[in-house]
Amino acid sequence: MSDFATVCYEIKDHLAYVTLNRPDALNVYNIQMRDDLFQVLSAIKEDSEINSVVVKGAGEKAFCAGADLSEFLTAPPAVSAREVRWARDVWGLFLGIPQPVIAALHGFVLGSGLEIALCCDIRIASDDIRIGLPEVGLGIIPAAGGTQTLPRTIQQPLALDMLMTGRWIDSKEAHRCGLVNEVTTRDTLLATVEELARKIGSYNPLAVQKAKQAVLRGLDLSLADGLDLERRLAGLPCEL
Repeated sequence: MSDFATVCYEIKDHLAYVTLNRPDALNVYNIQMRDDLFQVLSAIKEDSEINSVVVKGAGEKAFCAGADLSEFLTAPPAVSAREVRWARDVWGLFLGIPQPVIAALHGFVLGSGLEIALCCDIRIASDDIRIGLPEVGLGIIPAAGGTQTLPRTIQQPLALDMLMTGRWIDSKEAHRCGLVNEVTTRDTLLATVEELARKIGSYNPLAVQKAKQAVLRGLDLSLADGLDLERRLAGLPCEL
């Protein structure tokens, strides 16, 4: 296991575990976590031995309760203080990981925590989650992709509702609107996620990665271009 200041990173049987590890602070995202995640995600992206990735939060209370306001909102104006979040493109790295990424969500999933979850391919949640983007209440907007990834995941009216009102939703609403793929109990959350990760990891990894690439790249294309992309990817060999 590789332990950074704010992230635990472990690989078991071709499955990578990324654990946000600031439980006493509800795993809020700070500058150190940005730097740690940048190193971890960069390593995952280049490791062909990793077939799937699980992202989870340490402790009992939260997956991630947002950004550390003591670091990101202390200097006036707030927008200038938040620019440090873009010094390393953690969000682009998340979205560029070729392997399937599964989020195991529990407790508070707020602000940057939800944005991290939205960068994952599949989201499994415990029944105690509280999800929201509270940034407007602070006089700012999400700046880690939330305004773009949320309406690409759920219907636009609900995305706008959450973005403009800061309203939180629970596990039932999150599942109903498609924000999470499955809801389970807290006790069975990790086992459920690991079972899914191992199932995906048992398939040809390049075929899985090409399927992911076809979907994500195709979203920005016309149907005709998307079908052409699929044909080209399907024609490539999947030898290891």
